[in-house]
Amino acid sequence: MTQFTLNGKPTQLDTEADMPLLWAIRDLLGMTGTKYGCGQGLCGACTVHIDGVAVRSCMMPMGAVEGKNITTIEGLGADKLHPVQQAWIDNNVPQCGYCQPGQIMSASALLAQNPSPTDTDIDNAMAGNLCRCGTYVRIRKAIHDAADIMQNNKTATTVQYQDNLGS
Repeated sequence: MTQFTLNGKPTQLDTEADMPLLWAIRDLLGMTGTKYGCGQGLCGACTVHIDGVAVRSCMMPMGAVEGKNITTIEGLGADKLHPVQQAWIDNNVPQCGYCQPGQIMSASALLAQNPSPTDTDIDNAMAGNLCRCGTYVRIRKAIHDAADIMQNNKTATTVQYQDNLGS
């Protein structure tokens, strides 16, 4: 029995320890947003967050997720769209859309670690995510826009907090 938190909810599954997390998420829990791509951790379609770090779920055995906090694309914007998701929509990033959940998960992990990435930072962080449609220019633009949204939200929250203190 493996116990972990999935998208903020305590979860337990009785699986083989070597079963890939991807199959547990998709087949046992019915969350199909995380995609199967190559099965070798090379394409990034199956990217999820484990304790805030972007990880290829096709390569992560269930035995390694005991007690971990896992976020899938379904949990990223559970209450409202995550700034990366909003930027993806605003920039019309997807074409076929297959790789986009993994792209979004990698981008959101990048921005959590680096709120003002350069083009080089973005290219390095996203290098493991393949897009057969070639929307890399729009992906980079969306990540910059999401960083701006996040910075503006942080500034607005700080100003609102300071205004509330003064009243």
